Amino acid sequence: MKNLLKPLLGLTLFFFIVGCDPKETEVVLESKLVKADLVSSFTTAQFAERLKGVFGAQSSQISLLLRSGIKQYKIVYKTTTPEGNEITASGALVIPTDLKEPLALGSYQHGTIFNDADAPSNFSQNSEASIGAFLAATGFIMAMPDYLGYGESKSYPHPYEHALGLGQGNVDFLLAVKDFLEKEKVNWNKNLLLAGYSEGGYATLATQKLLEEKYAGKFNIKASSVGAGAYSKTLTVENFLKNKTSGEVVNNRSYVWVLLTYNRLYNINSPTSTYFLEPYATDIKTNGYSVTINKSFDEILKPDFKASILDKSNMAWVNAFAANDLTNFKTNVPTKFFHGDKDTYVPFLNSEAAVQGLKAKGSPSVTLERITGGNHGSSVNAYYLGTLDMFNLNKN
Repeated sequence: MKNLLKPLLGLTLFFFIVGCDPKETEVVLESKLVKADLVSSFTTAQFAERLKGVFGAQSSQISLLLRSGIKQYKIVYKTTTPEGNEITASGALVIPTDLKEPLALGSYQHGTIFNDADAPSNFSQNSEASIGAFLAATGFIMAMPDYLGYGESKSYPHPYEHALGLGQGNVDFLLAVKDFLEKEKVNWNKNLLLAGYSEGGYATLATQKLLEEKYAGKFNIKASSVGAGAYSKTLTVENFLKNKTSGEVVNNRSYVWVLLTYNRLYNINSPTSTYFLEPYATDIKTNGYSVTINKSFDEILKPDFKASILDKSNMAWVNAFAANDLTNFKTNVPTKFFHGDKDTYVPFLNSEAAVQGLKAKGSPSVTLERITGGNHGSSVNAYYLGTLDMFNLNKN
């Protein structure tokens, strides 16, 4: 895949009766779905031709796995921001057109993107939307949330690596997708499969946790495949403050983005000069996370800020990181973690901590596939192959 591929209408109403007195009012819950627009459709042959621009020389082998043409929809739905305000957001839905058997629904959460053009509902060939389209053509209904901050909600700052900001938007997207599938009588077998890599791995686990804790019974989650996510913000930050990081520009943009997001969403609202040395503080104040910094992350932070995190005296930040740790809950969903043990972007310790923590909470089926020698980019193929295998084993 190209750079991780840079690198699944109308309104349906839910009703319930309060009590059994016929005089009591029926409460109507409005659907999350706003609309669904058909963006494009491809026959199997047309899609196979399209894949040449994605897989290149491997496209002929990849095409052998195709079973169906597809229709691609942009789903527009209602959700809430982390601040509690209603917002209209979007995502992509891809439905096979030629298969008669009941199909499972897969929800694929994308990794970090810096441009709205790469949001799934734009269906760019060079985005992870191609992954969802490919999986749909092999026999899955595929939903892919854009996330807040992209697509219909692009005027809102993306809640980068914020568990609730990602999880709630994704859950509401899936509820909207469910409404659409039921209204259009799509042959869905009611099973849900979850997957995502990098930020998508984190978003997948956040979505899974929220679905199990607050939306039990809405979906039959059969399996979850999560890759290379920063599931323990606490341990990751401590690791970055004690050890040298790669200093890669893109990596630093992500780390800065997390700090700026939490600074805003937890109402800390301190100036960049509180956290960063000069000239980095001014650069970040001017350009946000779109900075070009090629230093180890610990070298751009103020010593007093680093010390306050490590000695846990800065409770606002200690609590913010802890609130976004996804390592201390029980899941009943068979969950497989994939991670390269030489990942310098998202350290391997994240998957180790998540597996240990989830098992300690009594999760019955959590496993870790350690990709020996794999870094963040080179581990992607192993993750995709493992995910396809997991999807096929659990689709019925």
